[in-house]
Amino acid sequence: MEDLSINDTSQDLSHVTTVFIIDVGTGIIICIGLPLTLMAIYALYSLVGKDNVAPIYVINLLISDLIQFCCMIGFLAQPGYQDIYQIGGRIYFSSLVASVYFMVCIALERFLVIACPLWYRFRRTIKISVVVCVLVWVFPLIFVFSHVFLPVPASLMPITLAILFLIPFPLLIFFLVGTLKSLSASISVQADEKRRIVAMLVMVLVIYTLLFLPRIIMFLIQYDMALNILSDVFIMMSPLADLVLYIFMRKGAIDKLLASVCCCRMDRNDASISTTITIDDEK
Repeated sequence: MEDLSINDTSQDLSHVTTVFIIDVGTGIIICIGLPLTLMAIYALYSLVGKDNVAPIYVINLLISDLIQFCCMIGFLAQPGYQDIYQIGGRIYFSSLVASVYFMVCIALERFLVIACPLWYRFRRTIKISVVVCVLVWVFPLIFVFSHVFLPVPASLMPITLAILFLIPFPLLIFFLVGTLKSLSASISVQADEKRRIVAMLVMVLVIYTLLFLPRIIMFLIQYDMALNILSDVFIMMSPLADLVLYIFMRKGAIDKLLASVCCCRMDRNDASISTTITIDDEK
């Protein structure tokens, strides 16, 4: 009995420590991400124009991040209030789903710039972008709040959530691969713009793979509580990672960095080619 009591006490202490660490980490994420996200939205809003609708999707992605920050604040302020968790949890999940599908919209828009430049030039309007954004916002709200009236069995919920979050994965890969294949054929897009587009597509895929894919796996394999908590922490860090996309929307220092990376790669390729030619001549 004494051993059992000691084990229960140690488990309680471990749980309290875990909750404390998560709360501190959440507070740090909010303090860093909230002001930076507000500043990024303000800066991107000034970039929106008739011929530049790309920032609209990034702005909506950052707005979904703002909603997540607000829900995190509510969770921290009222940790034991059940209504906050029920309502805030649905809003948080809706904004999370919206953020994932706004990443798909960003990737699709960047893909069309390279793969279908003529079609994109005549079809890119603020009205179409706004309609797409409204649809992306409405979809998760319908999905989440429909369960109030049409509840899904508990055994099917993890699979349903996994499918919902997994759908963007093949799309993001397709857009990246399609863009890389179409780079050489696209002559109307400047080299700096091409580098920013490829970098943004790679970053979107990296954010999704590192931060969202572990949570999808945990939806299907719910056996390890520690891994479940870790995947939730990754999800909470996604708003911070989304801020990187703002960098690729602006011209300037990032162009110099990407150009230097490409130059280094070309220098390595030239060196390897010259080495191969020298070896062949010696033979």
